Amino acid sequence: MPKYVLGHHLKGEGPRLELMSELLDPMHRRYIDALGVVRPGARTLEVGCGNGSISAWLAVRVSPGGIAVAVDLDLSLIQVRMQNLELRQADILAGPVEREAFDLVTARAVLHHIADPEKAIANMIASLRAGGALLLIEPDFLPVRVAEPQEVRAFWDGWLAWSRERGIDYQIGRTLAPRLASLGLTKINGTAETAIYNGGSFWADYWIETVTELRGDLISSGKLDEALVDRFLAHCSDSNWWTQTIAFTAVHGRTLGS
Repeated sequence: MPKYVLGHHLKGEGPRLELMSELLDPMHRRYIDALGVVRPGARTLEVGCGNGSISAWLAVRVSPGGIAVAVDLDLSLIQVRMQNLELRQADILAGPVEREAFDLVTARAVLHHIADPEKAIANMIASLRAGGALLLIEPDFLPVRVAEPQEVRAFWDGWLAWSRERGIDYQIGRTLAPRLASLGLTKINGTAETAIYNGGSFWADYWIETVTELRGDLISSGKLDEALVDRFLAHCSDSNWWTQTIAFTAVHGRTLGS
């Protein structure tokens, strides 16, 4: 897979992931609850668990008797330890974590960084028990096409050009449903949710932290310049500026029952 541009070794990655958890965990938990497969005694798998916040929540939900497995290439930012939370360092492209072992497999904001998402999804599906559920949540940057003012739209045009050069697919959200269908899942469904936020909000803070962390790489790519980055960051601090960025696309499906 391409080198992950926001590696866990970066100084601001821990706080950035904490902020992402605060913003996205409520949506993620809501979709998991709606599937109805997480109960005491269940086995769950989160691929690309980051700081482990969802896996820790799953460990509580499957108790007593269940196991929550958390997988990532780098487990260094996971501080929580629980008796039924199992941490594994692994690459989902290398193969299924366990074959036909889990009632739920989920991944959030992982596939858009992976060179072969279809292989990763196939390995997740192979890890599901009969009748198990796969839940994927990925970004689609469709809203930035109409972002205002024009300089913000220019920033996002540069961001998307930079991301393509780095092997990141910020339009993958819209492809999830057909990918799951082609791999044989049933009962496929999903929605896309877009946060509307203003400067000074948690979402604006998230983008300030992310862009600041990546600033050197963004500028050196030639896709953005210092002035445009500074203008974008200024908007993120302006409470009178309102915008939308990502349509977080959550798609789920089931393996055939036993």
